Amino acid sequence: MASASSRIVICGAGMAGIAAAYHLVVKHGHSNVVLVEESSPLSLTSDKSTEAYRNWWPGPDRAMTAFMNRSIDLIEEIASATHNRINMNRRGYLFATAEASKLAWLRNLALAAEAHGSGPVRMHDAASSPYTPSPQAGFDEALTGADIITARSLIRRHFPYLSPATCAVLHARRAGWMSAQQLGMVMLEAARSQGARLIKAKVVGFDTRGGRVRSVQVEEQGKRLALEATHVVLAAGPMLKPIARLIGVELPLVAERHLKISLPDPLGALPRTAPMSIWLDEQYLPWSEQERAALADDKDASWLLQKFPSGVHGRPEGGGASTTLLVLFNYNNQPTDVVFPLPEAANYAEIALRGMSTMVPALAAYVERGTRPHVDGGYYIKTRENRPLIGPLPLEGAYVSGAYSGFGVMAACAGGELLARHVLEGPLPDYAPAFLLSRYRDAQYCGLLEAWGDGGQL
Repeated sequence: MASASSRIVICGAGMAGIAAAYHLVVKHGHSNVVLVEESSPLSLTSDKSTEAYRNWWPGPDRAMTAFMNRSIDLIEEIASATHNRINMNRRGYLFATAEASKLAWLRNLALAAEAHGSGPVRMHDAASSPYTPSPQAGFDEALTGADIITARSLIRRHFPYLSPATCAVLHARRAGWMSAQQLGMVMLEAARSQGARLIKAKVVGFDTRGGRVRSVQVEEQGKRLALEATHVVLAAGPMLKPIARLIGVELPLVAERHLKISLPDPLGALPRTAPMSIWLDEQYLPWSEQERAALADDKDASWLLQKFPSGVHGRPEGGGASTTLLVLFNYNNQPTDVVFPLPEAANYAEIALRGMSTMVPALAAYVERGTRPHVDGGYYIKTRENRPLIGPLPLEGAYVSGAYSGFGVMAACAGGELLARHVLEGPLPDYAPAFLLSRYRDAQYCGLLEAWGDGGQL
């Protein structure tokens, strides 16, 4: 158990590491905490996301929903305490489809989410139905759960930018986005003000004599140093797997490369008041007949005529006079090596923009204009079932907080709280066992994984 004299070293100052430090230092008063980060805090993956959050989560049980509800509670506490320095909103997630065959599936999905704790489902099948739109700003909207709208006139009234073929939308309400950078900096500043230290160095090894953590070996400005440690937290984001190998632990993780584009939207194709908007249908990218013929004749480009998966999504970014639009289309989720700088992905910007224009037709104007979006991205570090790893490792004194996939920003606060409770041996929430590495030693759990699904990935 960590005591007042314990020396805790956190490897990584991304969102997960900073949240761990915040809860250890600020919430529990343990000031002997050192964060070790080779680059700048929050720079490797934490600032590459859509910065969004949701309590809308799939099963097969309540663990992820309870975990996210707790994390959102903690984020809202920070927003309230800082006069919303983190720019948190409650716009929601809007899932849309043009396929009537999906209506029953959408309703069942919403009822399952309700059963898991995301909030009640409200059906709107008439133009006169009392649907409440999203607030433009703020995070204190009382609505939770989801609204399912099947009345086309109501869809057109509130979401005129969607494809006219849209026949149903599901609006998840305890959801929206924030400034991940500001959230991270608020926690980092608070932790440092109460004694946490940040060291710019590279973790290169561990002293594990006697079967427990003794120190962390780092390289700082060309010199190798040993940081004494009674407890070590591995929160290295995309570098988590190789860092864990340094203490002899092989984590069951894969990496996926995920990209996003940003572009100016001066035409207001996606209104500044829009929720996060997600297209639920598979699609063929919208090409002209001439483009289609040219692609068909090019063996290296003909793959662009194939059917693409569902899930293209986007949202407005920035306040004031900003016209920036973010779009993500994760059409290729194959495992990959973690390489920096991020390799270029041919055609990604055009695929993402064209894919999003299927849902928001007015975006086609930017294709015609030859707009060149900016491409950015990072890596999702995932377990098989897309749930994080939070808790003790087989080596005494070693802990992990990682595998946050694409939901690290929204999950970090609850993840940091849970990690701190493990380290300090405090009371654990009901969802804690769902995120332990030891779950993979449970035969019943491993059998459940065979029918797990996608784990709620976007």
